[in-house]
Amino acid sequence: MSVPLENKNKRKQDLLADCKNCFGLCCVALPFAKSADFAFDKDSGNPCRHLQADYRCNIHQDLRSKGFRGCAVYECFGAGQKVSQVTFKGNDWREHPNISDEMFKVFPIVQQLHEMLYYLNQALQLEEAQPILQMVREAFEQTEHLTNLSPPSILALDISAHRAQISNLLLQTSELVRAKVANRSKKKLKRGMDWIGARLRGADLRGADLRGSLLIAADLRDADMRWIDLIGADLRDANLSGANLTGSIFLTQAQVNAAKGNRNTVLPDYLRTPDHWL
Repeated sequence: MSVPLENKNKRKQDLLADCKNCFGLCCVALPFAKSADFAFDKDSGNPCRHLQADYRCNIHQDLRSKGFRGCAVYECFGAGQKVSQVTFKGNDWREHPNISDEMFKVFPIVQQLHEMLYYLNQALQLEEAQPILQMVREAFEQTEHLTNLSPPSILALDISAHRAQISNLLLQTSELVRAKVANRSKKKLKRGMDWIGARLRGADLRGADLRGSLLIAADLRDADMRWIDLIGADLRDANLSGANLTGSIFLTQAQVNAAKGNRNTVLPDYLRTPDHWL
C-alpha cells in the first residue's frame, strides 16, 4: 500500500532539525574539543557560551568564520525537537533543572535512532529496495517506537544491538541499488578505507561502496559518483566540484555541508547545494 505524499513529506521533515522547537540540546548535551572544527573546549552538559536565552545561537550566521565549522555541519535528524517536545513534553532544562541530566543523556541516544530512521526512510523510497520493503518498513516502525519510549526506557536500550540490525538491512539495500552498475567501480575502493587526500579527479566510482570511508580533503573533482553508498563517509574538505552524485544513497546534508563543491556539482534531489559552495 502506497503512503500518501503528505505523509512522506511530514516524515521527511520530522527527520530534519527544527531548532525553533528544540531547547538547544546539541549546544549543551554534546562535548567538543578545541580543534579546526571548534574554537574552544566544552564539556557535556555545559551550555556553549554562544547559546542565548531563547536557545538560539548568537553566531549562527557566522559559524564557519568564527571557528565552529563542526556546528555548521552537525545534524540531529530531528532528535532535538523530539526530545524537547515529545520525550520531555515541552519541559526545558533551564526551568526544570531536575530533568537536565536525564535529558542530556537521552538526546544522543534518540539522535542515533533518528539517524537510523533517516536512512530507513530513504530506503523506503528506493524502487530497488522492493524485495526487502516489508522488512525495511517494519524496522522503521520498530525504531520509531523506540523513540517514543519514556526516558528511563530509552536509557536502558541496547543501541548497539539495534544499530547492527538496522545496518544489516541498509547493507542489503545498498547491494540492491549498486547492483544496477554492471562493472561497479574500476577503482579498488573499499568501504571503511583511508582515502584522505586521495587523487580521484575524474574517476569512475559508479556503484562503489564507500561506507565509513575517510575521504577527507580527497580530490573528487568531476568524478562519476552515481549510485554509490556514502553512509558514514567522512567528506570534510573533499572537493566535489563538478562531481555527479546522482542516485548516490545514504548521503546526508551534513556530509555535503562539510565538503567543497560548486554549481556544477550534481547532488541527489533530496539534498540542497550549500550556501558556501556558491
